Amino acid sequence: MTEAAFQKAAEEVKQLKSQPTDPEMLDVYSHYKQATVGDVNTDRPGMLDFKGKAKWDAWNALKGMSKEDAMKAYIAKVEELKGKYGI
Repeated sequence: MTEAAFQKAAEEVKQLKSQPTDPEMLDVYSHYKQATVGDVNTDRPGMLDFKGKAKWDAWNALKGMSKEDAMKAYIAKVEELKGKYGI
């Protein structure tokens, strides 16, 4: 059930009527990466890659979270965004 709901949420987040804020997008991104990849497995981006560093830091903050918990948090966040921005 969780895997199917996760895939559905991954599609729905692309269909939001308006763009969520940067912090909301970082939250969605980090939970997606934790759910699909697990803990950060790359080096932190360089000094001038501000967007890359923000994404890496958000993902790294979830280190140790299980893939299942990350999926549940991702689904919950997408549902919250659907309520806020519409689909």
